[in-house]
Amino acid sequence: MIELGGHKAGEGAPCVIVFEAGATHDGLDTALKLVRLTAQAGAQAVKFQIFDPDRLVADKNMPFSYEILADRETGEQRTVEEPLYDILCRRYLSEEQWQAVSEECRALGLAFFATVGFESDIRLLERIGCDSIKIASADINHWPLIRQAARTGMAIQVDTGNATLEEIEAATDICRNEGNERIVIHNCPSGYPARLESINLRLIKSLKQRFPRYAVAYSDHTPGWDMDVAARAMGADLLEKTITLDRCQKSPEHMFSLEPEDMGMFVQVIRDLETAMGSPVRVIGKAEEKMRKTLRRSAFLKAAVKEGEAVAPDVIEYRRPGTGIGPDRFEVFFGKKFSRDIAAGTCLAAEDFF
Repeated sequence: MIELGGHKAGEGAPCVIVFEAGATHDGLDTALKLVRLTAQAGAQAVKFQIFDPDRLVADKNMPFSYEILADRETGEQRTVEEPLYDILCRRYLSEEQWQAVSEECRALGLAFFATVGFESDIRLLERIGCDSIKIASADINHWPLIRQAARTGMAIQVDTGNATLEEIEAATDICRNEGNERIVIHNCPSGYPARLESINLRLIKSLKQRFPRYAVAYSDHTPGWDMDVAARAMGADLLEKTITLDRCQKSPEHMFSLEPEDMGMFVQVIRDLETAMGSPVRVIGKAEEKMRKTLRRSAFLKAAVKEGEAVAPDVIEYRRPGTGIGPDRFEVFFGKKFSRDIAAGTCLAAEDFF
């Protein structure tokens, strides 16, 4: 079990629902809107991405291509290409702006998570307040970055992407060696959107078996929420789903994100699933006990009998409701005698025999 900004994640707890807004905001105003929508929908956390475009991208003209939803009615998609630097600049926020986002999260009772790329990003998060640092799948072998993040004491989320189990183990060992065992391991399929054959939902159970001390999460990059429902059913302790103000926006990751009208429904679907999953122990509740008595059968007399007459199968018929002696219990009465005169159609009880 792990605590993430006041919310528990792990076996026996409701899964933590995280809405990813890092790739779909385009400045402070939309970032704050997405934070508020996250709270309204009933999720527990929102995640962003901290980076400096000037430091991250060496070639400011390096092209980046991605798919957008060109027509929401037909589902038509179109490939767009633009410099990666321009995309990242749209998402860049100053420290003061990140402070405003963090404060808004706290005011709304949300946990604030962020992906980092440099040690300076970690120091920024320490200054503004953050509940969990996420390491991107591409940095699974960036041991200095993981080590620095672990030293903060914040919960560490590790995206696994195409990492081997050995690389995941090495990353968690680094955290543990720094005294930090607050770890979440993400099954994060590659692709935007992710290809179905790359999702490997069964990996969730494998990760839980290999790393029983840590929470296991699923990061979804597919349209809708079918994969999230399946991931939760497979045991995911945390779900991360990208959100947007408009799926048709011309920028990466919007096309498979949840829009505002879907966010609350997504949360409700997951909570309904958790209710339906119930307990691994078979327990008969009051409603089920009442239904059992209504639908099951009891021994009734087909014809009238006299006191002292022997009980024989040909005078017994099993009918609803099951409030008397059931078929599984009545056989012991065959060969006994009726203790009184009894009319046809009577539901029999133990005191009717001797």
